[in-house]
Amino acid sequence: MPTDPDAVLAVDLGTTSTKAVLFAPDGTVLGEGDAGYPLAEPEPGAAVQDPEAIWEAVGDAVAAAAAGHRPVVVVFSGAMHGLLGVDDRGDPVGPLLTWADSRAAGVAAAWRAGAVDTLALQRRTGTPVHAMSPLCKLAWLRRDRPSLHAAAARWGGLKEFVVGRATGRRVTDASCASGTGLRDLRSRTWDDEALGLAGVDADALDELVDTTAVVGPLADRVADGWGMPRGVPVVAGGGDGPLANLGLGAVRPGVLACSIGTSGALRLAVDEPAVDARGRLFCYELTVERWVIGGAVTNGGVVLDWAAEALGADVPTLLAEAAAVPAGADGLVAVPHLLAERAPRWDGALGGAFLNLRRTHGRGHLARALLEGVCLQLRLVLESTREAGAAVDEVRATGGFARSPFWRGLLADVLGTPVGFPGGHQGSAWGAALLGMQAVGMLEPGVDALTDAAERVRIDGTTTPSAAAGFYASRLELVERVQDALGGVIAELG
Repeated sequence: MPTDPDAVLAVDLGTTSTKAVLFAPDGTVLGEGDAGYPLAEPEPGAAVQDPEAIWEAVGDAVAAAAAGHRPVVVVFSGAMHGLLGVDDRGDPVGPLLTWADSRAAGVAAAWRAGAVDTLALQRRTGTPVHAMSPLCKLAWLRRDRPSLHAAAARWGGLKEFVVGRATGRRVTDASCASGTGLRDLRSRTWDDEALGLAGVDADALDELVDTTAVVGPLADRVADGWGMPRGVPVVAGGGDGPLANLGLGAVRPGVLACSIGTSGALRLAVDEPAVDARGRLFCYELTVERWVIGGAVTNGGVVLDWAAEALGADVPTLLAEAAAVPAGADGLVAVPHLLAERAPRWDGALGGAFLNLRRTHGRGHLARALLEGVCLQLRLVLESTREAGAAVDEVRATGGFARSPFWRGLLADVLGTPVGFPGGHQGSAWGAALLGMQAVGMLEPGVDALTDAAERVRIDGTTTPSAAAGFYASRLELVERVQDALGGVIAELG
């Protein structure tokens, strides 16, 4: 069996699957494993998962990636904004409430209507007041599921659960913690007002550690079950969003990272934590020296998956038919808010809609309008970063969407700027691997993961905007007016 003295195993805990990737120091992939798990919707607004099923999937993914190898460090990346209560042994007392669970929308709406100074809260914590946030989820549980709220000895997310079970130590890294709505960005401690709103004490939350902290060795029984060497150090890692910036090398000022998977996001690295004056952007920590600002959209690739099921065609067919339709989908406009939308409005009440639908529109028009809607939502986030005073000089993108040349071109057209695509699509996993290498001294003396990432990432291809870019720029104001007009109507529909 190879000893792999320099190999690092990155475990990316995603929304629908866990991906484990074994990297050499130069980024070469030595092994991969991927295992999925379902997202259940047992009632309106619910989006929950079985943490035990995820734990099993993590073991399967790690075992596949590490087969025949002996990595010297394990580091984690995790989907942000999940909430899971555990008992004194660290075992779940209920399901994982994922970021997509929108049952706390009423709590968030009441607070935003004036019950709480939500802008001041967001400026301290960096997290918008929205149903996605663990803060709002905890407040909802306290109000509507008091027995579950009271049953947990500790609260955390998916990564806290997995790392805790893997090492026997319960910690939350500063990156994931900064997406909870419970942590003060500047003091780097739990926020007293947020704790009061959530109905929890600080000792019900996990120990705060830096993203490069070595949590401890992998527990022997876990190492044996995963086919890993005993005693291998485990590094906390961070949230998948900030780590995607690191993995893309988008850590210099002006380099914007775009990711489109199930959801989508735009993020820009900054040197100081801050939230824009209108509260349209989040601010999450990457390391003690760097933060990311930006916005996430809930409706990314999930929109295309829904269309494939609803319209009776597979995804490649839909993409081909959408590509054959002209820009603007012959006057058809889609508001693709199938799930409670986030940035830049952070109003989860606005549902989806097609406008100006006519008999002449076919399946390709519907698909194109939906994808245009997704990209236009990301363009609104881009404009919010610019209006907040951030310069955007370069855009780098990653995610499953990048496999489609049509969708690549559409994104460049709608954003109105060239979009670079790095080699491979291991953004968050590679970002985690870089933090792991820094934590155990695998980087050269004096070189940190941020600098290293900016130097290592290679852009394999760049997609430039076509003549359609001007059309999409002119569509932005219409999209905002449509969303304004629909808000009251959809509120009446309930």
